[in-house]
Amino acid sequence: MKRKQIGSNLVEASIALAIFTILVGAIIQGPAIIDSAKVKKLAADFRNVPIYLNTYHSMYKAYPGDDPTIGTSNSHFTTATACSGTADVCKPGDGLIEGNWNDHDPTTPSEAYVLWQHLRLAGIVSGSTTLGAADYLPENGVGRNMGVQSGTNDTGKTPINATLNTDPIRGTFIICSEGILGKLAKQLDITMDDGNTATGMMMAGIPTGVGVPMTAVSPLNDSTIYTVCMGI
Repeated sequence: MKRKQIGSNLVEASIALAIFTILVGAIIQGPAIIDSAKVKKLAADFRNVPIYLNTYHSMYKAYPGDDPTIGTSNSHFTTATACSGTADVCKPGDGLIEGNWNDHDPTTPSEAYVLWQHLRLAGIVSGSTTLGAADYLPENGVGRNMGVQSGTNDTGKTPINATLNTDPIRGTFIICSEGILGKLAKQLDITMDDGNTATGMMMAGIPTGVGVPMTAVSPLNDSTIYTVCMGI
């Protein structure tokens, strides 16, 4: 009986130790797993936007926001809102998405702002079609806003300039996503670009407001909030 008890106790101790090891591993690895999931969601955001733009273009031979039929009798959607800002943010039909990726004024909306309404009316993405609604601007994988605008060689109009030579980020269109912790932004750049957040097709900077270019930063502080932009 004593031998059986000893054997039984050893089995129970082994099981308890295994469970303890699993729990400790889960506690240690848990944050890393959560961060990895967030990076995957953020990466998906950047990968999906080009698909949205190209799908709309395939359907209507124009880009959302820049569609010249919106607001006319030939409009694809009777409830769509045309860009109504100044000339520098409204040039329908020129193949560009004028305005800033983070524009949010529904009274004189830029092409970059009405773009999301057009995509939703086309059934390409889900979300509110009401300009100015609390849930109108799209959210990224960490629950913050994101947007898209055309690329430019103008260092004063680009969303972000490279650190070393102040060159604007390159790309026909630039996607920007805000509210991203440095530790996630670094993983994101490793996943999608060259691993340097101050160079390449993906860069990160400190948020500066609407229409004010950022300066790309590298290395990043893990706990600091950054805006990440990618050229496509």
